[in-house]
Amino acid sequence: MSHTPHALAEEFPEKASKISALKETDAHFAKLVAEYGEVNVLVHRAETRLDTLSQEQEEHLRKKRSHLKDHIWQHLK
Repeated sequence: MSHTPHALAEEFPEKASKISALKETDAHFAKLVAEYGEVNVLVHRAETRLDTLSQEQEEHLRKKRSHLKDHIWQHLK
């Protein structure tokens, strides 16, 4: 299994226990985390050329990942 960069545990290592707890108690937060993970994998696959996407598609995914990460951070603060 390959390592996918930008996982939430890497992005917010000091918040790992809070992420885990919120996933258990907040359905909206759990959905955000799941969506972030899915988008992050798609970005990684595009960046490593496992999937061929247009530059616009790849940029859209990066922006979506960034937006989700910002939204998750708002919950963690």
